This record gives sequence, C-alpha cells and structure tokens, in this order.
Amino acid sequence: MEFFSNPIYVLAVLCLMVILSVYVGKTKFGKQFGAALLVILFTAVLANLKLIPSASNSIPLYDGIFTYVAPISIFYLLLNVNLTSIKKAGLPMIGLFLLGSLATTLGILISWYIISPESVLGDDGKIIAGMLTGTYTGGSVNFNAVALEYGFQEKGVLYAGTIAVDNVVTTLWIIVTLSIPAVLRRFWKGKLNIKSTTNNKNDTHPEDESIDLTSLMWLLFLGVAAYYVSDVIADFLPQIPSILTLSTIGILLAQTKFIANLKGSHNLGLYLVFIFLAVIGAYCELSAVAELKDVGITLLGFAGLAVLLHGVIVILVGGLLYRDWEMIAIVSQANVGGGTTAIALAESFNRKDLVLPAILVGTLGIALGSYLGFLVVYIL
Repeated sequence: MEFFSNPIYVLAVLCLMVILSVYVGKTKFGKQFGAALLVILFTAVLANLKLIPSASNSIPLYDGIFTYVAPISIFYLLLNVNLTSIKKAGLPMIGLFLLGSLATTLGILISWYIISPESVLGDDGKIIAGMLTGTYTGGSVNFNAVALEYGFQEKGVLYAGTIAVDNVVTTLWIIVTLSIPAVLRRFWKGKLNIKSTTNNKNDTHPEDESIDLTSLMWLLFLGVAAYYVSDVIADFLPQIPSILTLSTIGILLAQTKFIANLKGSHNLGLYLVFIFLAVIGAYCELSAVAELKDVGITLLGFAGLAVLLHGVIVILVGGLLYRDWEMIAIVSQANVGGGTTAIALAESFNRKDLVLPAILVGTLGIALGSYLGFLVVYIL
C-alpha cells in the first residue's frame, strides 16, 4: 500500500486523469459532461478502488494542493477578469447567493423533521446540523468553526464520519451543478446569459493562447509572490481571509497593461483547477460512509436531502427571476462547495464574467455561514 501513497505516484496519476479528462471531454460522448466533471468522476473511481489515497488515508500532497494550488489557480484565473463584470453579474449573483443561504438553512431544518437524525445521533445531531448549515452556506471554514465551538472534533469517529459524508455530498453536488444548465434548458428555456464585457486579452480567446517562456517566468513568480504577500497580510490582519487578499491582488494586477500582455494565465489557472478537482474526486470516499452503518446512512440522508431542498428552492426562484442556468448553478455551488469550486464551474461553463462574482459570493459565504450554523443549533 505504500506504493499507492507515494506522492510522486499520486501526483502522476492526478496529472494523467487531467489529461484523460481533457481528451475524453473533446469527444462527442465526453462533451455532454465536460472535462471538469470527468476528472472528478475518474479520480473518485480510482480512490474508491483504493488505487490512490482517499479522505480517510489522505496524504500531505492533498493538503498541499488544497493549501497552495487551489488559491493560486484562482489568482491566475483572475488575471483575465475585467472589473466591469461585477456591474452586470455581481448584484444578481449576490441576491441569488443570499437566497441560496436561506435555502440551505430551510433545507437543513426541513430535513431535520423529515429524517429525524436525533433518533440516531442524539444531542450531537443538533451540532452536526449547525456544522452542515455552515459548510453548505460557504465552505469548510464554517464547518470547523461550529465544530470547534462545541468541541465536536474530539468525537473522533463521528467527526470523521461527518466529514466523509460532507465530502460525498459536496462531490455529488458538483456533478449536479455541472449538469444543471444542459438538463434544465431542455425543460425550461433560459434567458440570455447575464454577460459583461471583458478586457482586450479576452477578446481573443485566452484558452487558445500558447504560453511563452517570458510569460511563464512572470506568471510563476507572480503566483508564488502574491500567495506569500496574502499570507503575510493574513498574519497581521487575521480577520481578513487570505484568499480575499490574494484575489484582490490578482484583480488589481489584471487591470495593468503588462499583465494583459502575458500569455497563458488562463490555461495555467485552469490546469491547476483540474488538479484541485481531481483531489475533490479522490475525497469522495463511499466506503467511509458505509463503514458507519446506521449513523452513516442517517448522516447521508440528512445532508443529501438538505442540499437537494436547497437546490430545488434556488432553481425554482432563480428560474423565475433570471433563468440564467449557468449563473444559478455557480451560485448554488458557491453555497455548497465554496468559492473555489464555484470558480471551477464558471471556467467549465466558459463564463469569464462570473469568475469575479463567484469569488465575492464565496467570501460572503465564509462570513455568513458560521452565523447561520450557530442559529440552526440554537433553533433546534
């Protein structure tokens, strides 16, 4: 088993899955799914076959990808963003995101009364409900904030089981949100996308740009340097999330002529996003949920129904208001999976205009999630 956990082997497999996904995504069959969805599915299969490590036997490589690769990929993608995008797409997304946050809270409360998880989980059920509300509003930061307040991380098996269920539900919801636009357009015709103008660089499709050595040198330096600066600022101002600082640096740089002339930032950022999504797939560990037996089934039913209810509310109300299915899918993903996966969706849908708004609502979710999590614990 040591061979399968060797970081070089695992990294090679992740890179191979990205290559396979991109090629399959170009076929007639693969175009129905897209490379982002395929890379999640491929690595999920390998992880559940125990050919690469999963969540229960995670390796430092995975932590490094979450810690460094995911934020830096956002930085690179933001180098293609024009600030005018927030004017057209920002306010609708923020409104939908607040709706999605409310839908998450309602989904948890309704699911609580339908599934009755307290009959299996006891008093821990209320804390888990708060943790799930937090994480399905803005990501895992809120999950851990609620857990730490009640010392829930000390309940080893139950805490690990809740994380396993969260990983499975989050991965499944990524698959759902990636499919939402294609599926819903068949039944409910959408309006024109709420798009904005982009900078001159984007007018010539950035995904078609070949990267040259000069651009590569500068991009690698800027990505590492910006990450370091955001980390230093976070030490002095811990109340400001480092990802917000990193995003701000990327947005400001994107408005300069020098950065606009660099080639390949989109492709480099998108490749790193695929690597991040590959790890997301690896974390979808079905065996960890099955080992919990009744507790695992209860947790999976409770969390799954809550997220499904969230999705139904967001799709129905969002459909009545906008019917921009890609924007609705991205907003829902920002709630359930956080800003990074929402950006991955924006890139998969080729919606450059929604990358910056996805960052903004992802940050809003981090700020809002813990409050809603504690509110649910109080209500229950």
